[in-house]
Amino acid sequence: MAAEGILVYWRSLVVILTPLILLPLPLVYPGSTEARAAYGVLLLAVFWVTEVVPLPVTSLLPVVLFPVLGVLSTEQVCVTYLKETNMMFIGGLIVAIAVEHCNLHKRIALRVMMLIGASPRRLMLGFMIPTMFLSMWISNTATTAMMVPIVSAVLDELKAQEVDNSRRPSVLSGATSRHDSGTFDQETRRKSLARVEMEAPLPRAARTNGGALPVGTPAPRVQDADDADDGEKTKLPRPNQESVAYYLGVAYAANIGGTGTLTGTATNLTFKGLYESLFPSLHGLNFANWMLFNVPLMLINAIVAWLWLQVLFMGLFRKSSGIQKQTKEQLKAVEEVIATKYRELGVMTFHEGSVMFLFLSVVVLWFFRAPEFIPGWAEYVSDVKIKDATPAVLIVFLLFVLPANLDFLRRDGPRKASPALLNWKIIHEKLPWGLVLLIGGGFAMAAASRESGLSKLIGAQLVTLQDSMGSTAILVIMCTATTFLTEVSSNTAIANIVLPVLAEMASAMRVHPLFFMMPATLCCSYAFMLPVATPPNAIVMAASNMRPGDMIKAGLGMNFLCLITLFIMFPTLASWLYGLDVFPPEAAHIGTQSRL
Repeated sequence: MAAEGILVYWRSLVVILTPLILLPLPLVYPGSTEARAAYGVLLLAVFWVTEVVPLPVTSLLPVVLFPVLGVLSTEQVCVTYLKETNMMFIGGLIVAIAVEHCNLHKRIALRVMMLIGASPRRLMLGFMIPTMFLSMWISNTATTAMMVPIVSAVLDELKAQEVDNSRRPSVLSGATSRHDSGTFDQETRRKSLARVEMEAPLPRAARTNGGALPVGTPAPRVQDADDADDGEKTKLPRPNQESVAYYLGVAYAANIGGTGTLTGTATNLTFKGLYESLFPSLHGLNFANWMLFNVPLMLINAIVAWLWLQVLFMGLFRKSSGIQKQTKEQLKAVEEVIATKYRELGVMTFHEGSVMFLFLSVVVLWFFRAPEFIPGWAEYVSDVKIKDATPAVLIVFLLFVLPANLDFLRRDGPRKASPALLNWKIIHEKLPWGLVLLIGGGFAMAAASRESGLSKLIGAQLVTLQDSMGSTAILVIMCTATTFLTEVSSNTAIANIVLPVLAEMASAMRVHPLFFMMPATLCCSYAFMLPVATPPNAIVMAASNMRPGDMIKAGLGMNFLCLITLFIMFPTLASWLYGLDVFPPEAAHIGTQSRL
């Protein structure tokens, strides 16, 4: 009992004991800057992985640790928190918030679903395609949270149609025959309907609407024999295999979609910032050349996920298909649900049109800033180097000054100023400031490792791996380890810990840094097994009440399938696109390159 009482305070124990356990590092080597830097890096790594305090709070610790340890000055640490990459991240997030604020993302999703169709396999594709596309530009959490109610409404309608077609008609048809023979009076009819409701309990709105659940009505709660206690405890029913496939498809599409663009997820921007700061002389990554490799990989992984879920839950390639053939009435009902939700949005407003124009503008400006296959617009604008944060901040500024409607132009309208497309209150509520601090903390940790010589020391120790195994084998081991590490910890935290080590490993082994760093970054998004791995997983788990075993079983296979596609495409397509076969001399001795 005493041990159990202590474990309740495990977070406090980690906070207190970790600094004490690591204390021998600076004490045994009192004059070693590397040892003091290692102390700070390890302490941050433990706090990040265990999440004993919120990640944004841990991300502020470098401001205290590295100056006190004599590794970096306070000014050197603080300047790493808001670099060009951070500013691009903030700008991209604000544009995404504007898209969410005017419901443009919901309009795009529903329109795509209307075009694809309502048969089971097409319906699943209709859920996944808009989720993947939207996740390229806005938060995967927001995308999933937007899609899940749509999925739930469609599945509720399908269930209601099944009840209406299978249970109610069978009872009422018999009742009708008895009524025709003179043995079915009003009292008998009332009792028969009561029996139907007991067999398939429906909400009052459904009983007055031919048995069909109205859009948005939650599924009825039923008794679960495994969890019942004297008939008092109830819980939501487990979904069928087809429903599990739909929900997991949304989560997978959200996670995979974030890999398609640099702004799709925080780990991509973490990689960009670390790569450019550790190797400032190397040719940098931009929006266009990132998409040249990662959009094809994203599409292949999405198709793989679609097929894998059908094989696992819908009986694809099996004689006895697990998928239930839908009737024309069910298909029509699903199409009507989607069309109704689309009609509820009304016609596209001036607000939505303006945000769409600005959203497309920033994408075009990002892509054509330095596309490499043609001269970029930045070369004609200024003699200094313009990076992606500049167009992002320009569009953000326009979001705060352009009007949301044109009522002020009407002579008979109210004489007052129109609100802007976006306001600061929305930004204050929705912008994940913690992620901004998390990225900054990772940059500070990388700077401390480089300035102290810790990175160089680690690289020297890792050179021995090259003698025992080739770079491809190391790539496979490293990507597999990263994929399963990110299942139990924050994706961005894992990237901040792993990428600086891989950068030094590549430099010491005389391998192009992208060969190790980019695949590891992508693997941080391959979190499919556990609800705690990433917010989309947790959202669909809570919404569907699926069995944890279903998510683990499907996610384990999806992890390996994504790794296989990565191992096939990266040494081939990526090697050709980025010239990974040649080690650039600028990548040697990263510890001696220019300061952040």
